[in-house]
Amino acid sequence: MKVLIATDGSAEATTAMNAACGLLKKDEREVHVLCVAPQFSRPGAAHRSGGLYERYRRRILPETQQILERAHQDLCAEGVSALTLTEIGSPARVITALTADYDLTVIGPKGRRERSAVGLGPVASRVVEHGKGAVLIGRDLKANDSGVRVLLALDGSEASFEALDTLAAMFDLDAAEVTLMHVMETPWVHLGFEEDWLGNPEKPDEQSEPDTQFEPNFQLEANELLREGAKRLRPFDATVTMLVEQGNPANEILSEADRGEYDLIVLGRTGARDLKHEMLGSVSMKVAWQANCSVLLVSDAPVALA
Repeated sequence: MKVLIATDGSAEATTAMNAACGLLKKDEREVHVLCVAPQFSRPGAAHRSGGLYERYRRRILPETQQILERAHQDLCAEGVSALTLTEIGSPARVITALTADYDLTVIGPKGRRERSAVGLGPVASRVVEHGKGAVLIGRDLKANDSGVRVLLALDGSEASFEALDTLAAMFDLDAAEVTLMHVMETPWVHLGFEEDWLGNPEKPDEQSEPDTQFEPNFQLEANELLREGAKRLRPFDATVTMLVEQGNPANEILSEADRGEYDLIVLGRTGARDLKHEMLGSVSMKVAWQANCSVLLVSDAPVALA
């Protein structure tokens, strides 16, 4: 598998790189470490000679090489051999474009210039939203003596099963604890309507009868979905548990991640743009933004491992 690790020398980028080393399989990896130097930009300088640009290159490229050398040394200490790459341009655009050439792209949640303690910086946000294949937002691993803890959300979409298959293909599941989670939801949860929207406006005191068939059917579908997920993980030496919750998917996933002290959340990202996915499309972004652990996002395009 081909892995791209983006770094700008920040503590967050180093943490993401270390998280990848702790989570990924140790063999059959081709790792490239990329540092993107910002594009030279100065108002009114475009029409001048190339002297300013050349001076910028002479200053920025050695700094970039120092960042890559430190990352290379850190990876060597982890027993990982890697090639280093340098680009000049918009970090968000360069990294996003390169995601199509790699099986997995690893990036920290924020760069050197971000001061916020939570969330994603502009580069990570762009890569999460527009990147191809699989993207890992790397955060600190928990100190679990029992092994890596993984929370994988299955919603029945092709993207969620692509996420499961990517996890199995790329990540070290030996002695891992994997929780397969499905969140049962009702359409009006995401519409934000109050209960009176569901009733008869001419009879506000009349309670509409609930459809008692909904929940049992949803539960049966959820159980079947999770059993299929567990079946795909049987070849691995991992402990698999199944969990069904009801409510808002992003909120339930984040709540379970906090309760269970997971090292990694795994989600599918669908490319569909119908009404349902317009409403639910923010789930992966919300989780990537608010989670306190690493998050793996996988698109519904098949992943072809080299």
